Amino acid sequence: MCDYSLMEYESRLAAQGESLIVHRFPSGSLGLASVHDCCLAESEANRTKTFRATLKEFFQREKKHSVPAVCIPPGASLILHDVPPQVQKALAIGPDEDVTFVQLSGAAYTYRDALRFRTGHALRLQDLCEGQRLQVVDLGFDDTEEPNVPDIPDALVLTSVSRL
Repeated sequence: MCDYSLMEYESRLAAQGESLIVHRFPSGSLGLASVHDCCLAESEANRTKTFRATLKEFFQREKKHSVPAVCIPPGASLILHDVPPQVQKALAIGPDEDVTFVQLSGAAYTYRDALRFRTGHALRLQDLCEGQRLQVVDLGFDDTEEPNVPDIPDALVLTSVSRL
């Protein structure tokens, strides 16, 4: 749902139809965030403040608008936009691809969130490009059972876009 590296941040479940963006959180980890939340945080950071407001914020340590991590359940359907040309070539895919959200393992303290392409390959969220866009198509919830997502062989997991 959300990599361990994002557990210290406020988080929420994605909404069907929502536009997401790959966002770098203060910890340095990449995760998914709402385009709307990122725009709010950016506009707040860029607003002009008076000297008095700046001093007050400094001494009171006012909580700034933080961007919550958006969690995706395994088995959810997404559209990945802006696929880099080297990944398109390596996986024989286009610039916009239907993908399935998967978890590579249940191991603690590892990056486990990934996207599975129709080719069977998977790309970890940490290996996506900052600013890359995604659209939530279907969260994959079924009232009768949890999604059964098969394990992905290590050979099909792309660990670095730069190696392609």
